[in-house]
Amino acid sequence: MSDLLFAQNITKQFQDYRALDDVSISVPPNTIFGLLGPNGAGKTTLIRIINQITGPDSGQVFLNGEKLQAHHISQIGYLPEERGLYRKMEVGEQALYLAQLKGLSRAEAMKRLKYWFEKFEIQSWWKKKIEELSKGMQQKVQFIVTVLHEPKLIILDEPFSGFDPINANMIKNEILELKQKGSTIIFSTHNMGSVEELCDHIALINKSKKILDGQVKEIRKTFKTNTYEIGFEGNMMSFTHNLWTGAELQGKREDDGITYAQIKLLGKTTINDVLSSVLPHITLHGLKEVIPSMNDIFISCVSKENVVLSNNLTE
Repeated sequence: MSDLLFAQNITKQFQDYRALDDVSISVPPNTIFGLLGPNGAGKTTLIRIINQITGPDSGQVFLNGEKLQAHHISQIGYLPEERGLYRKMEVGEQALYLAQLKGLSRAEAMKRLKYWFEKFEIQSWWKKKIEELSKGMQQKVQFIVTVLHEPKLIILDEPFSGFDPINANMIKNEILELKQKGSTIIFSTHNMGSVEELCDHIALINKSKKILDGQVKEIRKTFKTNTYEIGFEGNMMSFTHNLWTGAELQGKREDDGITYAQIKLLGKTTINDVLSSVLPHITLHGLKEVIPSMNDIFISCVSKENVVLSNNLTE
């Protein structure tokens, strides 16, 4: 298998609740993979299965082509959404303890911790107790111990929770640097802006089923609707009249004397056809294709799937 991680036909039932229903994901090496879905969709259950915290009822997980086994734990770094630090322990003592659990010697752990604590400028925290730290400060410590043993696979569940914009941007840069150094990262979040900024591939899970997956760029292209925004100066009525029947006005806004009209092409009309019709009547300031954001795609896919499920239940 060429994928670093391959989860094949995973099903998990909890009494009367099916958390995962025949879900498969393929995570290529050296990529950032977005695992997306509404609350309760099944993302956390899949993450727990990959981490061997729980097992699937059916299906298999492979890491580097090998069926997932106990020894693979040392090759995975996991930052859970519910933070798991011991509040009464000192930061340095706890970081050392967790690093040694991942197989590092005390000397190697100290060396790597020194590097990360200096990088994050948190040397003064070493003797502080976890309970003395803010949520964001605790998050920094847990991020460090997640990546300290240089795992092949890093799983980050809502990694920006609790961070102000400056620290969130710092962690984003660290994630990109980890990828550049060869790490593969599964990134679970509700922040679709971060998905567009960071992720190469995504899988969208809703109500225990995978409903969408692929490369982010290709998914966004697939959901294009032949919609463009034209920025211009000129008479709006004249602009609309000269669209003829080849395009439909979807909306408009004005900013500093410039009108921005959003149009949808109809039939076989091209954007060149539209421009040739309207250019004699306006002064053009800009043109861009409107490609749906991952947030728009997320809402659209989940809403459609929920309508289908609801209709099936009422039939």
